[in-house]
Amino acid sequence: MSETSAADMPSSIRPAEAAHFGALAGDWWDPKGASAMLHRLNPVRLRFVREVIDRHFGTEPKTLRPLTDRTALDVGCGAGLLTEPLARLGAAVTGIDAAPELIEAARTHAGQSGLSIRYLAGDVGTLDQRFDLVTALEVVEHVVDPGGFVRTLAARLAPGGLLIMSTPNRTALSRLLTITLAEGTGQIPRGTHDFEQFLAPERLEELLATAGLKVVSTRGIAFSPTRGLQLSDDLRLNYLVAATHS
Repeated sequence: MSETSAADMPSSIRPAEAAHFGALAGDWWDPKGASAMLHRLNPVRLRFVREVIDRHFGTEPKTLRPLTDRTALDVGCGAGLLTEPLARLGAAVTGIDAAPELIEAARTHAGQSGLSIRYLAGDVGTLDQRFDLVTALEVVEHVVDPGGFVRTLAARLAPGGLLIMSTPNRTALSRLLTITLAEGTGQIPRGTHDFEQFLAPERLEELLATAGLKVVSTRGIAFSPTRGLQLSDDLRLNYLVAATHS
């Protein structure tokens, strides 16, 4: 894969999206606040993240810090719900988000938690560094150009590195549960999602292939009235993918 510099990367930021999420910074870490759904989603995402990290890097599942001596980049990090666990797993972590308000909240919370994390406000396309692990969870559905965004992520991935993404599927079930019900009842702030931006797994895999990456693992995030959100083979609601250089 040819080296791609920051100067070649188009901006992925939608200013309205950044403003929408920036307005949520005040209670981002409140599990009962406006970001409550992310708090319920995060443990499920982390199970997948840990599984694919161990498989890709050959670490033992019982190892407490499998990312020791590795670098990680969390794109669209918000106030650090995923970034902080990556740091606890041993990585030297950079978190970047388009909303300065969220980065300020992230820095404050990391300081209170005793974690050393580099947080940046801006566009991932401005970075030149490459990372062993790149994550972009629930982000691709909010950017200007999904294809360009995926190419930018690929350019930030070091040789032998691992990319992890998640996004809502483009299905009637996803629209019903994510927008009609979750946003309609206030479980997710109204206006968070645009169904026209949702990507089917096949489409995301195409974008990854165009960027020189191959999918090595895919899991769904399903909802059960009795068990809540859980990893599943059912991709209809939301799904995660792990990818590496082809």
